[in-house]
Amino acid sequence: MDPNLPVPRALTVVQLPDGTYSYADPTSLPALQAPPQQIVQHIHHAPPDRTVQRLALGSGIGAGTVAAGVYFGPLLVGVLTAIAANLALLAFLAAVMAWGVVTVVRSVGGSEGKAVSKAVPRGRRRR
Repeated sequence: MDPNLPVPRALTVVQLPDGTYSYADPTSLPALQAPPQQIVQHIHHAPPDRTVQRLALGSGIGAGTVAAGVYFGPLLVGVLTAIAANLALLAFLAAVMAWGVVTVVRSVGGSEGKAVSKAVPRGRRRR
């Protein structure tokens, strides 16, 4: 269709879905519909460390309890982490000391020390 040509009376130029233009009778065109309304919904998730406090508030527990949970919760995690680190360090030290004792007994004890160090693992086995 040539855009320089005049539009015939009682007709309107419309763009078809394939992108081409055509003449159309305005009375035969469907009524324009409003685009569908867009609904934006924001979903907020509570952080995981606040769940207990929110439950406590919902069940009627006072603000002092919530404040104590907020304060002592991370403190408890820190204390348990420190205890686990201390136990790991003690286990490492026990293993190093046992290895040291076995090494000293083997080197200083002569043939008796070597026999004892070899007999210890045998004594642990079932017969």
